Amino acid sequence: MSRTFATYGAVSALVAVLAGAFGAHMLRTRLPGSQLAAFETGARYQMYHALALFVVAWAATQWPTQLVRLSGSLFIAGTVLFSGSLYVLALTGVAWWGAVTPVGGVLLIAGWAALALGMWRR
Repeated sequence: MSRTFATYGAVSALVAVLAGAFGAHMLRTRLPGSQLAAFETGARYQMYHALALFVVAWAATQWPTQLVRLSGSLFIAGTVLFSGSLYVLALTGVAWWGAVTPVGGVLLIAGWAALALGMWRR
């Protein structure tokens, strides 16, 4: 399981770097400031949670609990919904995608809570 989360973390970090570069070089002159800011927020939070998946991979070897494993799944789902919705919102300008973002945020928060509890409980 730790290899799985580390692999997801590496792929997610790769996508975050690509998204950041795309935003900086291709979108800077094409998107209004608010849409560009949303795109950059998506890339930033994707990178944070890609790194969090490496923490989960390590924690799963130290404290192999169901909650630690759950935290990794929550980080993956949360990143897809949070960052993904911000990417789509920025690229399309379709405002209702902004309603998906908080769902992803709640999953990310739940991931941190599950990780903390899983490490605490052992």
